Amino acid sequence: MSHNNNIKRLEALVDEHGDMHLSNGKIETPMRADAFEKTDEEKIQIIKQHFEKIMDALGLDLTDDSLRGTPQRVAKMFVKETFAGLHPERKPSASTFENKYQYGEMLVEKNIVVYSTCEHHFLPIVGRAHVAYISNGTVIGLSKMNRIVDYYAKRPQVQERMTKQIVKAMQEALGTDNVACVIDAKHLCVNSRGIRDIDSSTVTAEFGGEFKDAHVKRDFLDYINMKTQFEA
Repeated sequence: MSHNNNIKRLEALVDEHGDMHLSNGKIETPMRADAFEKTDEEKIQIIKQHFEKIMDALGLDLTDDSLRGTPQRVAKMFVKETFAGLHPERKPSASTFENKYQYGEMLVEKNIVVYSTCEHHFLPIVGRAHVAYISNGTVIGLSKMNRIVDYYAKRPQVQERMTKQIVKAMQEALGTDNVACVIDAKHLCVNSRGIRDIDSSTVTAEFGGEFKDAHVKRDFLDYINMKTQFEA
């Protein structure tokens, strides 16, 4: 088999695997040991230089007023916003409190906005996360649930991994396995390229502790589907 045929075969396998959402099976985002040796500013400068080369390879005129600042803007966006969740120092502190009011039912935070990025094509993942827990004596600030979701969304992701990461972080913060998460999201790698199916979305779920019980799981899903006065 020729060298060119080998390359084409490997490219086909990569494309196929990306569409199948295969991963390494680990809950941690794949990172090198030296991932945080460079400062944010150093990373921005490196990304800027490489993005200039990408734009140049595409034939774009980098002297044009509209395009001149794009490499810097993209680099800063990647490091400070889109992939800010890669750095462990940005992990939100999970403020927890004693459950003094003895609330014993599940608490559900619905419709948390998810903006993430598919790690196979670097295209957006946009959707909603629904997170719930049953207290074992500890409660968490409501906004912290949103911040945990946002933290794990702000990195190149596979939706299955992100769902598990959110649950694990909540379990560690609350000291209980009784945590569940469902994410319903659109992947632009499906909606805007390839098959271009603009209506499909991907649903993933992770259930821990009491949420593995069929009746508790059903109650959680009923909460998610419940219409409130704030929903159209």
